[in-house]
Amino acid sequence: MSKQIVETKQAPAPVGPYSQATTHNGTLYVSGQIAINPATGNLVTMNIESETHQVMKNLGAILKEAGASYENILKCSVFVSDMNMYSRINAVYAEYFNEATAPARELVEVANLPKFVNVEISAIVAL
Repeated sequence: MSKQIVETKQAPAPVGPYSQATTHNGTLYVSGQIAINPATGNLVTMNIESETHQVMKNLGAILKEAGASYENILKCSVFVSDMNMYSRINAVYAEYFNEATAPARELVEVANLPKFVNVEISAIVAL
């Protein structure tokens, strides 16, 4: 099986030379999602909760396009601009997963993120 590109208008277009997601051998690799509203192209950054919800919605739209759901996620990588927002980001993130079957994850503080957002999440997903 060769690599396939996954693309949906329900998630924001990439802000660089990459795909929203790719699949290979039954695995979906979702690029880092930030809080861009795909309908308007605007960033959703009123507060960290709304920003994290938008990131998760964008991730969900790509999952749906690939025929998957949050339950299929094997691992998420979460990048944040300020570790002091950890508990607030984590509270929103937890709304999308069953705690007993939640994916593996790391959450890392970084100096900057694309468009200077506060949170970015990527995922590896079983199809």
